Amino acid sequence: MSSHHKHAGDAAFSYLVKVGHVSANPVQVHVEADERERRALAALWNVEAVESLGADLQIARWKKDGIRIKGRVRAELVQACVVTLEPVVSQIDQELDQIFVPEGSRLARILTNEAGEMILDPEGPDVPETFTGDTIDAGALVAEFAALAIDPYPRKSGAAFDGHVEDSGESDRKPSPFAVLKDWKKD
Repeated sequence: MSSHHKHAGDAAFSYLVKVGHVSANPVQVHVEADERERRALAALWNVEAVESLGADLQIARWKKDGIRIKGRVRAELVQACVVTLEPVVSQIDQELDQIFVPEGSRLARILTNEAGEMILDPEGPDVPETFTGDTIDAGALVAEFAALAIDPYPRKSGAAFDGHVEDSGESDRKPSPFAVLKDWKKD
């Protein structure tokens, strides 16, 4: 799919999808940030470096005039450890499932009932985003999902704040998704 024009927008990472070209059969797309885009993202996210950012996406029609983008976002970042300031490598591996509907679409309004409450399947995709015109920026969506997964307090394994001996990390309720990914580095 080389019908991908770089957009002179201000998105650090952009991959424009022409809505008119999307059919009910999902299109498989792989997007990958190049070096310039990774530098822009590192500045945007305030991290030392973005080593990689990529996603495998399926793009398909949703209902009559919406678009659904599903896939996985993977990234590798270098951040400064909050304790030692040494570089910490973080892996991100996020599921993505997002619906876009045209601005002003009935579908955008359908999701609230008479009482104005959201009627949404909790297992389903997030609240639809709206788009204007005939393009959706899948790159910006990928970057947004990756950004949400960045650990705000990266720590080198073994680094502890002085005087916090009791905090061995066991008190953190859920295991870090990165702990699981540490051993599983490169495909």
